[in-house]
Amino acid sequence: MRRATPHATFIFIVGAGGAFAQAPEPFVLGTIYIGSDATSEIGIDNEDLTRTTPKDLQEVFKSEPSVSVGSSLPISQKIYVNGVEENNLNVTIDGARQNNRIFHHSATTYIDPELLKAVRVDPGVAPADAGPGAMAGAIAFETKDVNDLLEEGRSFGGRFITEYQSNGNVFTNSLAIFGVTGGFEYLAFGKYADGGLREDGDGIDITGSGTQLTSGLAKVAYNGANGSRLELSYENVRDDAQRPLRADFAGLRGMFATRTYTLERQNLVLSYEFGDTTDMWNPTVQIAYNSTELYTGPMPGRTDAYSGETTSFTGKFVNEFTVANGTVKAGADFYSDVADINGEGTAVFFAREKANNFGLFVQAELDVTDRFRLSTGARYDFQEFTGVDGTSYDNDGLSANISGDYDISDALTLSAGASHNWGGIALAESFLFDPAWTYPASISPVTSENYYLGANVHLGNWNLNGRLFKTNIDNARTLLDPATGLFGASPGLVADLDTEGFEVSADYNWSTGFARIAYANIDNKINGGPADSYTGRYLTTPLGDNLVLEVANTWDPLGLTLGADAQIVFDETAAGAPGGKIGGFEVLNLFAEYTPRRMKNLTLRAEIDNVFDETYTERATYGQEFATVTPLKEPGRSFNLRASLRF
Repeated sequence: MRRATPHATFIFIVGAGGAFAQAPEPFVLGTIYIGSDATSEIGIDNEDLTRTTPKDLQEVFKSEPSVSVGSSLPISQKIYVNGVEENNLNVTIDGARQNNRIFHHSATTYIDPELLKAVRVDPGVAPADAGPGAMAGAIAFETKDVNDLLEEGRSFGGRFITEYQSNGNVFTNSLAIFGVTGGFEYLAFGKYADGGLREDGDGIDITGSGTQLTSGLAKVAYNGANGSRLELSYENVRDDAQRPLRADFAGLRGMFATRTYTLERQNLVLSYEFGDTTDMWNPTVQIAYNSTELYTGPMPGRTDAYSGETTSFTGKFVNEFTVANGTVKAGADFYSDVADINGEGTAVFFAREKANNFGLFVQAELDVTDRFRLSTGARYDFQEFTGVDGTSYDNDGLSANISGDYDISDALTLSAGASHNWGGIALAESFLFDPAWTYPASISPVTSENYYLGANVHLGNWNLNGRLFKTNIDNARTLLDPATGLFGASPGLVADLDTEGFEVSADYNWSTGFARIAYANIDNKINGGPADSYTGRYLTTPLGDNLVLEVANTWDPLGLTLGADAQIVFDETAAGAPGGKIGGFEVLNLFAEYTPRRMKNLTLRAEIDNVFDETYTERATYGQEFATVTPLKEPGRSFNLRASLRF
């Protein structure tokens, strides 16, 4: 039985009702949008992030119903785009491809949202220059630059933020220093967060939910007189605390013990933009290195501990050609990925897999006519894969994409896209490596097909969107033996994934704010049968129906912004789940932000998260279909205070 919430609906209607009374000129207050020239892109910009001040990846994507993030603990959060886990997407941070497939119970991309200025998601159909391995699209995270923080006309500045969350007594402090001198730019940012266990809506402690986080970002750049730019950036995040034995669920068969999890991820990027550019010569070069290290301490009564690491050394050269009706990007990229595991205590061993890839690509973005925009491209990749026993495979394959928008009228635009992708052989999860593995004569490279159809209607202040999407992935490396139901018995095990769904949304924008409602429905199958979060490891999880609402308005003379957002997730049928279903939920959040007229450099913010103290589990969180698993609950009501001082 599906449920709706009167509380969330009331907030939306009140906000929308205010909209009709406002000035008719449209004004977009940082709304998340679907649809852009020749893509089905989802964009979250600096204004969105400033308005929502997300504390984790769930809050980064909370207004986007086709993007789900599971787990209430940042250390085990995974992103699902159109129902597909991020391991099957090309994920970059500041353009550097990430290799974070380390442990299925931990996060894949652990990033502090405080560092972000923008996130771009290409669901399904991704451009060729996004990089290799974009089987179900791409996610690009971009961290803040000096220009995002420094006030116009100044050469030096800083920002101090302090925050308190009542649920868990979490204290967070961060400091940023930034400036320019001559052609140089510099930025240094550091953050520390500390807190106790949080409680769910029933007042019960969430196992292993304490906060112990440090993060940092450093950037230095030089801008040449000829338009060139050299930039070096380093980003780091570290989480070190007691977590559930398996960090993505609270307990198994009534056991709720914890152990130490220490996760550290770092990203080093060097990029150079050439000067004296022309229409035919506008190149960029990038070299990057990133690593994720995870240590898991012994379980109760045992002495075996494990330390795994994934690293990636990457490079990219791309030149942008300006042609009569658009741009063409062409270039080459490479990666050298390594994943390894060390067993300690009573389980002493070492195992490693490696993969090297070189790719050539071209991508065109063209205005074919005044009404027709086209994006099309291709890439060819060559990969060498080496297993833990030294077995080596050489493979190569072609990927191609095409998408476009056509303006039927000034009010109606139709969009469509398709792609075929080749991804080579993905590294397995390092925590499942077995030195005794015997590799088969061949492992089939993963391939995929993606399709979407979309429509956008723009009527005055209204913007209406609809999108159908479908993804088929073949030969995804999962290591799950369908005969035994066990992971890691053989290194050559693969699976097929099929997902499809639709999304609809409506935005109303007025001069000082906006209101938005969006709904997504996603179905998925693994090897032709129903998907669950166990067989869906590395692939998918049951999602079903998700409805989100958001409204915000700013009163400039008062320096005041008020806003609300709500999420309604409907019940989903699931064999084996308690009562034969995964329960739905309704959650509402409110915020007020105030900048005093006499202190423009000070911003005060108050939030109430989970206003009605709902007890619930986020739909993308692991284990809700199994009676033996206690999934992680989301925090109950929390009162949050935040002060940001610029100097």
